[in-house]
Formats: sequence, structure tokens, C-alpha cells
Amino acid sequence: MPAVDLARLRKQANRLADFFFLPDEFMKHLRGILDFYVNYTLRTKEKVAPGSNLKTYRTPPAVLTHIENELRTVAEENPHFALELADILWDEGALETRLLAAFLLGRIPPQEERLIPRLSAWTQQVRDPDVRSALLSTSLTRMRKETPNQFLELIREYLHPARTRFWSNGIQALLPMIVDTGYANLPPILDIVEPVLEAAPSTLQNDLAELIVALYRASANETTFMIKHILESSQNPMTAITLRRISPSFPPTLRGELHELLRPAPISRPAPLEAHEKSGASPSPTGMRISSASVDKIKGEQTQPAAQTKRKSSPMKAVVKRKSTE
Repeated sequence: MPAVDLARLRKQANRLADFFFLPDEFMKHLRGILDFYVNYTLRTKEKVAPGSNLKTYRTPPAVLTHIENELRTVAEENPHFALELADILWDEGALETRLLAAFLLGRIPPQEERLIPRLSAWTQQVRDPDVRSALLSTSLTRMRKETPNQFLELIREYLHPARTRFWSNGIQALLPMIVDTGYANLPPILDIVEPVLEAAPSTLQNDLAELIVALYRASANETTFMIKHILESSQNPMTAITLRRISPSFPPTLRGELHELLRPAPISRPAPLEAHEKSGASPSPTGMRISSASVDKIKGEQTQPAAQTKRKSSPMKAVVKRKSTE
């Protein structure tokens, strides 16, 4: 890979933006730039991103950043063409082209009807963590800032109780809004995430830890109050178990506030044998305790058939005796 000459890269990115309205030419020049900046020092068997199923040019992040900067204005001014180009970039199937596609989605006005269907379809297809993160953060930039109520409705859909497989996407999409210091209306967010925190599925431990830390940094008092309320009122044993597991990642002050509520309940033990002996109870083969009165009753029932047998044998003896005298 040649050293990145920023002046040259800026000219290349600017030239690429000239083909914004000509998708075929745009893709041709984009491939040329990505090939030019391939990092051959990263030796791998296959040109696939680590932990991903996408091919990659192994291009330095600075290259994509300059391309995005040149495309930002023209994409916002021409959202229809931006969406068409995003589709072509996505279908190209490379890590870099899909990151650019996610970037272009974030330049499209939230009123665009095709935005959410496109985002939903792509998030279900992707396995690469970087592309998934870009779709759930960069692609929703304008919606978060320009139409926060619409954005929160989308999060409610993600975090619907019947759609648990989308909960991770909902949490990751919500994190940028929580950490945005310009958004101060936290109560609606707390209302949305409270059922998820109460359910506390173990498969979402990392997501829940990120969520709680972000909420606490945004508002320590409100977050502490909500988690205490959940722990005190929840009938779900997984709530305390999961929160106890992820509590080491909490800020120290929050851990201190929740210490008593997260402490495991003591294990109940059976009463000692001496207590049963004092009460006059005897152990049974099944481990149950039987009182002395019950033992006497059982012994009486066992001796009764023997007495009956003895009485029934008396007439027979009389008959034998009578025959012998005759």
C-alpha cells in the first residue's frame, strides 16, 4: 500500500463525487481507488474481513472518510439518487462498499418511505459487526436528530415483546441517542427499555451492560431508581441473575447502590435431625418423619391379621379331635 497522500486522496474523492449520478462510472472509479490503497501488509489466506463473510479491500479507514466527506452534501441534496447508489453499493458485497451504502442511508431524509424497509432488510442480511453497527447508528443519524419521535417509534418496534430476536438491534440503535448530550428527554427512553431490562435474557448480557452504563452516564438518579424498582417488583428470577452477572461493568457508585438487591438469596436447608427427635417423630424409609402415635397404630394393624388367623383355626382343631375319639 502506498503512503496515503492526503492531497492526492482528496482529489481522487472529489473526482469520484463527480460520477454520483452515473452509478456504473462511480463504481468503476471507486474500485480503482480501493485497489490503489489496498494494504498488502495484512496477509490473510482469503480477502475476507475478520469475523465477517464479506470480502474486503483492506483499505485504510481514512480513504472511506474522505469519500464520505465528498459525498455528504450531494447525497443530502439528491436523496433519490443517493438511495439508488446505496443499493448498488450494497449489492457489490464488499465490506467497504456496504459501509458506504450505510453512510448514504444516513444522508436520506427520514420522511423517505423506502428508508426503513431498506434498513430492516439489510440488518437482517448482515453478519459483519462493523456494517451492522453502521446501519444501526450512521444510517439513522438524520432520523435521530430531525424526527426523534419517529425514531423512538422505530425503537419500540425493535423492542416489542414479541420480537425478542430484534432486541439487540433496538438497543444498539438507541445507544447513540442516549449518549447524545443534546437529547435531554430521557423518560420516554426509560419507559421503552424497562420491560427489556426486566426480562433480562442472558443472550443480551453485553447489550444490557452497554445500555445501563449509557443510561447511568446520562442520568444517574433516574437510572438507579428504575433499576431498583425493577429488582424489587420483578417476579422473573432472570432479572436479578443477569444483572448480577453484568454488574462488574457498572460504575462503582451504581454497584454500591444495587449491592443488597443483587445479593443472592440464602439457600434454605432442611431442619436438623435433633429437632425431629425432640418432637417424637421417627424417620421413614422415604425420608419423611412419622410420629410415635402413627408408629403404634401401624404396629397394631400389622398384629391384627395374626389374631384373626388364630381364631379361624380353632374350629378345625375341634373337628380333628372329635374324629379321633370316635
